[in-house]
Amino acid sequence: MTAATPRTVEQYLDSLRSALQGADPALIQDALYDAEEHLRAELAQRPGDNEGDVLASIVTSYGAPDEVADAYRANEATVQKALRPPKPRPRTTTLGRFFGVYADPRAYLAMLYMLLAMVTGTIYFTFAVTGLSLSIGLAILIIGVPFFLLFVGATRFVALAEGRLVETMLGTRMPRRPVYPDRETPFLRRIVEMLKDPRTWGTLVYFLLMLPLGIFYFTFVLIGIVVSVATIVAPIAVLLYDAGLVQIEGTVNAPHPALLPLISILGLLLLTVTMHLSRGLGYLHGQLAKTLLVKASSSG
Repeated sequence: MTAATPRTVEQYLDSLRSALQGADPALIQDALYDAEEHLRAELAQRPGDNEGDVLASIVTSYGAPDEVADAYRANEATVQKALRPPKPRPRTTTLGRFFGVYADPRAYLAMLYMLLAMVTGTIYFTFAVTGLSLSIGLAILIIGVPFFLLFVGATRFVALAEGRLVETMLGTRMPRRPVYPDRETPFLRRIVEMLKDPRTWGTLVYFLLMLPLGIFYFTFVLIGIVVSVATIVAPIAVLLYDAGLVQIEGTVNAPHPALLPLISILGLLLLTVTMHLSRGLGYLHGQLAKTLLVKASSSG
């Protein structure tokens, strides 16, 4: 064992965090969780031995921090390649790039996420407001602090589930593991660290934002699709009506027949723009989720 071999779990985690410098924060969170869970489980099975000696033997089988970091980087590239939807074939022309959005799965997944966002946003907003209200109301009672801790813990599990939705539908890498709970830290210190953790408040802000964002996303996608499809289909319905193939009650005030194809083309352009904007909004929302829900990689 060399002098550079970590003698404590904290030293190992610090070395692993340094070895993963520059990697995705979500990847760093997953790697630190896995490493700490494994190391502490091994230490718990050998309670009478010196931590440094036990850690040295564990490192031999689990791997040094730089080796573990390299393994995570390599595995991440493989997993991301398997999970990400295939990118559409590169287009060389402006029209090809514009209409190529119809071959991009990310656009459809982003639109689906935005349609679901009003439901999930309502759930998150209600959960956050109810939890905060009860926490403040119970603050003067002895159960106030335990309830708030339980509420914060629940927000982190809900955020983890939201992260899976964001990663699956929007393609933004999110954590697949929570931050490892340090049960050895004194209770009061854990409360202080939790209150100082930006992720605690970032998660609550995210949940509160999801209601207005969900309403906006749902309205934008729904109106964009309905108006676009109606604009495409209406001229076709008018032509079928003029040909006597369909019946429409009431008076039909249609524009000049020469303009009908242009109206359908306008509807197609509007639908294409809606898909482009949905894909862009999906990317921006993914970055918002990563900013507010992922623990900063520089944090301990």
